[in-house]
Amino acid sequence: MTKPPLTQAPARKALGQHFLHDPDILHRVALAAGPVRGRTVIEVGPGPGGLTRALLDEGARTLIAVETDARFAEALGSWPEEGGRLHVHNSDARKMNWAEAITGAGGETPAMIIANLPYNVGTPLFVSWLKAGDWRGEMALMFQKEVALRICARPGEAHYGRLAVLTAAVAEAHIAFTLPPGAFKPPPKVDSAVAVITPLTADRRFEDLEALERLTAAAFGQRRKMLRASLKGIAKAHGKSALDILEAAKLDPTARAETIDQVGWRRLALALVG
Repeated sequence: MTKPPLTQAPARKALGQHFLHDPDILHRVALAAGPVRGRTVIEVGPGPGGLTRALLDEGARTLIAVETDARFAEALGSWPEEGGRLHVHNSDARKMNWAEAITGAGGETPAMIIANLPYNVGTPLFVSWLKAGDWRGEMALMFQKEVALRICARPGEAHYGRLAVLTAAVAEAHIAFTLPPGAFKPPPKVDSAVAVITPLTADRRFEDLEALERLTAAAFGQRRKMLRASLKGIAKAHGKSALDILEAAKLDPTARAETIDQVGWRRLALALVG
């Protein structure tokens, strides 16, 4: 079957659109988190459909593409994909009910999420997916390199912060590869990177991400302060003192947020809400 042409339309800056067109790079992105053959895959921001085509070529059984730009959604919706594998939603990804979308497409879980994310919605979408249920499987996501580094950082590293702590609570993450601005049209002002996020098994996950979000917002929001000072407000809001929760978590009150590992954050969250 003749493949439909990619949509030729200019990117819209307001939507954070930067498109990849190199087939080799697109196939690298498609397979960064592992084989997609036979899997259900979610793609956000497909734009002209370069990555969409790569995912279909690599054998995705069900592909759910969510595009807020009606120009591209309409064009993708007209692709005569054999077997009804491609399901296009002209919608804001932040408002999607993903479990319903998977069921409606006849997909199977866990679904992979593979996307060149629009820069202006990438981080909030990613955090919402970290909180998702068992419908979400492996992810390979293109971010600004700065964001990818923040997701994959380890304690003591310059980019270690809220995103790294939340990610490590439910998944393992690494950067698969980076791309310069010239790989995109139009070129962004910064390098980009593909972050691969692999879910932890149920026995290794920490489920209370809401508590971790509150703690890390307080601690990293005042990262130059010792924990006994930066956690004072949030501890008080829970009817406790910062020293009490730090003692319960067996953490040094004079430590700073960037030195605390995943085990320490989990103990701290339990001490806060317990």
